[in-house]
Amino acid sequence: MNQTYINELKDNIGKEVTLKGWLYNSRSSGKLVFMQVRDGSGTVQCVVFKGNNEEVFESAKSLGQESSIIVTGTVKEDSRSPIGVELDVTGLEVLQNVHDYPITPKEHGTEFLMDNRHLWIRSKKQHAVLKIRHTVIKAVRDFFDDNGFTLADTPIFTPAACEGTTTLFEVDYFGDDKAYLTQSGQLYNEATAMSLGKTYAFGPTFRAEKSKTRRHLTEFWMVEPEVAYATYEDMMDLGEKMITHIVSRVLNDRRLELDTLERDITKLEAVASPFPRLHYDDAVKMLQEGHAKGELENNFEWGGDFGSPDETYLSSQFGKPIWVHHFPAAIKGFYFEVDKDRPECALGIDLLAPEGYGEIIGGGERAASLEYLEKQLKHHGLPQETFEWYLDLRRYGSVPHAGFGMGIERCTAWMCGTEHVRETIPFPRMLYRLRP
Repeated sequence: MNQTYINELKDNIGKEVTLKGWLYNSRSSGKLVFMQVRDGSGTVQCVVFKGNNEEVFESAKSLGQESSIIVTGTVKEDSRSPIGVELDVTGLEVLQNVHDYPITPKEHGTEFLMDNRHLWIRSKKQHAVLKIRHTVIKAVRDFFDDNGFTLADTPIFTPAACEGTTTLFEVDYFGDDKAYLTQSGQLYNEATAMSLGKTYAFGPTFRAEKSKTRRHLTEFWMVEPEVAYATYEDMMDLGEKMITHIVSRVLNDRRLELDTLERDITKLEAVASPFPRLHYDDAVKMLQEGHAKGELENNFEWGGDFGSPDETYLSSQFGKPIWVHHFPAAIKGFYFEVDKDRPECALGIDLLAPEGYGEIIGGGERAASLEYLEKQLKHHGLPQETFEWYLDLRRYGSVPHAGFGMGIERCTAWMCGTEHVRETIPFPRMLYRLRP
């Protein structure tokens, strides 16, 4: 049996088609049944008229939410429809008539919905979020692939951490060695950049932070570019181009999904180059002034890392993403290059998204000196023997280089206007949640 997808219906007006999907919702009125049918590509209203076929009409009336069905009918133009068409039903095959579907149109609590995540992802809003996530990922891949980068994915099992082991999941590696689930592919990216020049990794990363904020997952996806002969300023240029590309693609390709989510697209349309670039010193002054005005509860001190209220306040002053650079070296990883004139400052960068979504990009320039890195390993209490391969990158052809990481879920949450990142991945892993 031929199958037409709902997103193809506008090209088939006046034709008889067959849809294969599920009943999202329905209502009846006299001699009519109005079925909302979804198939993964979209949702369309299918109208069953009793006078056309009483058997089909009675069958349609008996269906429960999420029944799996095959519908045949004629595509008709309908200006009231979000997709511009509806289906005049002539045939109906019921594969399974479902009753007592757990998730109904009524309000459900978050815990119930998370326990039923495998079913919740069928709802219109969750479907829209995952479609936008797909577009974010596609836009990222296209951006790097079209700009001379080579995908070189990095290991998930690693023998050491980038920044100590306190936030890593330890696993038994065949009984003899400890291994950790990766928190970043960066160190390996530096190796591939020395081979390929411009490289990126894209995969799952794991953080064992016992955090319950709306921005945190224990398993998330991250894209990490790394570029040889690049500076932290080059990374701000690169990240800015990538973000504007993502926003453009989402606005262009996912307007229907943004409408479903009731996203204020004027916020996204305001995302345009150039992004403000703020020295950490100036960001601290801005936060302290905000505290003096009574706009911030805590008085921020130089040397601290930004919390969520700090990031939200800073980005709210501009209404678009902002870069902050030259963070204190003491709060950054051992591998950061430092400002030669102010060695207390690392050449690190963060991109803070507006609307309270916080840091979505973090990165900077990497230290190129072998001697400096050896000192840093000792300072951070990290075993040099574990990092000998990494130090080889400084022994044999060391060059200035830089990179960053961007979490897909945080970026997607921002695009969608979704409050919590748990809705931006099909099956979230969080503190105290490992199922379904």
